[in-house]
Amino acid sequence: MAAVERALAAGPAPKLAHIIPNFQNPAGCTLSEPKREALLGLARRDGFTIFEDDPYVALRFEGSPLPTMLSMDGDTVVYASSFSKTVCPGIRVGYLVGTSELIARIVKIATGTYISPSMVSQAIVHQFCLSGTLERSIEVVRAALRERAETLCQALERELPEARFVPPTGGYFLWVDLPRGTDVGALFEAAAERGVLFVKGSDFVLDGAESSLRLAYSGVTPEEIEEGVKRLAEAYHQLSAVAGEDAA
Repeated sequence: MAAVERALAAGPAPKLAHIIPNFQNPAGCTLSEPKREALLGLARRDGFTIFEDDPYVALRFEGSPLPTMLSMDGDTVVYASSFSKTVCPGIRVGYLVGTSELIARIVKIATGTYISPSMVSQAIVHQFCLSGTLERSIEVVRAALRERAETLCQALERELPEARFVPPTGGYFLWVDLPRGTDVGALFEAAAERGVLFVKGSDFVLDGAESSLRLAYSGVTPEEIEEGVKRLAEAYHQLSAVAGEDAA
């Protein structure tokens, strides 16, 4: 929040702040309630809208959900969420919540941009919700993700103890920091040769994160996670050994 305040002071004031408050992509972090309050205060003070992008909100493994920023200030926030993370990834159906005047403006722009959304996908989601299956689906997804996240953390602790991370409490992603100076670009290539893919941390930021990476555990089984981490660790330790020889 201190960095946000400095950016606002430097100006010019933004029109929109895009926030993923729960289990953020790529870091997997959740914005605390005091920080949500502080951000809303800045938005009210400087007159910008908060776009609360919340597709992972239902995928919490532990603890109680935090209040949405929409529930804290319905005039300053437009809220978005998605069924793609709870029904199935390919469905690509989401929704917006906000003031009626603002949503009407968005609908007009959207209609002029892409004519019509997928009526078939929307009808599938509608019937899925009416059937009472949605909550059961969320429980299945949440249980699977919890198992995969735990497997990933345990495998990293065992195979790659050099990795530093915060165990996720929900969502799809784990952010990993490797020792300073690690060439994640070279690690990406070495891991890919072993059939393992991740996203380099530097791909998500304008500057920095050269020794970091994001691991997504949502689309792989626990067995695949175990094998993937083993191969990733092999690639890392091979590169470390080569770097040590070059330094010598």
